[in-house]
Amino acid sequence: MNHQDNIGESGQYELIKRRRSELPDSERVLTLQGKLYQKAKLESEYRFYVLYDKMFIPYMLREAWKQVKRNAGSPGIDGVSVTAVETYGVDTYLEELREELRTRTYRPKAVKRVMIPKANGGERPLGIPAVRDRIVQTVCKMILEPIFEADFKDCSYGFRPNRSAKGAMQRIKENLVNGKTEILDADLGKYFDTIPHDQLITAVKLRISDPRMLQLIELWLKCTIYGDGQFKGGKKQKMGTPQGGVISPLLANLYMHLLDRIVSSSKSLFYKYGISIVRYADDFVLMGRNIPQKVLSKLKELLERMGLTLNEDKTKLLNARDQTLDFLGFTVRYSRDLLVKGKKYWEIFSSRKSEAKIRERIREFLKSGGHYGPAKVSEGLNSIIRGWLNYFDAPGISYMKMPRRRLRKYLTDRIHRYYNRKSQRDSRLYRQKAFEVLTTRYGLIDPTRYSPGLKT
Repeated sequence: MNHQDNIGESGQYELIKRRRSELPDSERVLTLQGKLYQKAKLESEYRFYVLYDKMFIPYMLREAWKQVKRNAGSPGIDGVSVTAVETYGVDTYLEELREELRTRTYRPKAVKRVMIPKANGGERPLGIPAVRDRIVQTVCKMILEPIFEADFKDCSYGFRPNRSAKGAMQRIKENLVNGKTEILDADLGKYFDTIPHDQLITAVKLRISDPRMLQLIELWLKCTIYGDGQFKGGKKQKMGTPQGGVISPLLANLYMHLLDRIVSSSKSLFYKYGISIVRYADDFVLMGRNIPQKVLSKLKELLERMGLTLNEDKTKLLNARDQTLDFLGFTVRYSRDLLVKGKKYWEIFSSRKSEAKIRERIREFLKSGGHYGPAKVSEGLNSIIRGWLNYFDAPGISYMKMPRRRLRKYLTDRIHRYYNRKSQRDSRLYRQKAFEVLTTRYGLIDPTRYSPGLKT
């Protein structure tokens, strides 16, 4: 008789519980998510009716806090920052939040709205929930995401685990190689602001029937927005989910999943004409050998039924063999092969617009860093360069040799000018080849030599 036989059935159960409790929080979350995903994948019609009790499990709240802390971000309307929570005491803060959730007295605070400049000169509203609300939304996302992931289509790439813009561009390239060169580059007008609450909740209910979870989501959808010195929205709000909320990208993806499902259906008009969709959040393209007018009309009809509208000024139909496609910051072009006469190939690289953006960020950083030492200059520039190259450089998908060279030349020129200006004449790098010195002595990234994923 072994030891486990000796301790009896109840003892074995307690032993298993103790061993599980000793696992890292992240592993326990992954275990729970795996179970939810498997259940949803195996039973496509199943509705989850008991989920809310997982909202106040201590290890879920602890893991959510770690994610919120890692993402940092500004304080919400209450002025409480991540640092302030640590000063107060994380364990105490989470226990108080847990009790609010357990007793169902939790109510979200108003979302602070700030305006973010856009490349075209306009502004985009960004909602900043309070830290406490970001923690609760993160827990909710950890519970709901694996359930919805079981349903989401392969054509969707934005704001999903282990998916990225590179995957979307890879799919686009595959479609082009397979002859789907006619493309509808679609643009939705103010998508996040126009999602109808009633239809979104209906989509959520296809999988979630726990009324307590549904109430939480509705509380966030109808949360008051504070901006320009006044409060707006509230219970009368019937559409929109604030950009910046942790749960918003998942809900936005869920609503657009309705379009993915229809376009991909073997019974649809889109399928009849061999048309595919590639989507990244609210940005998407339809691709086919031919996209007739009836397909465009059907798309508009579907979007209207969803309460959404195409931005006619930005939506365009093009043939990629003759015109370039700009999508997700990339440019797609059918280029001549310089080595083989008469041969062409599909080329993907960073768009000129995206190159202008990184140059602007570099220019602003150097402008603000009037007296930074060379190590600090290198560190700040590396953060900008690394993020840009990691996003765009994808072996087998994008070709970044020329954009890398252009970025290197720009860095060389800007850094030279930075150290030659009047305020920097006391620097040892004045009238030197500053770019070479920073790369060799201070670890500045040389864009032409950097490999994606590296830290330096």
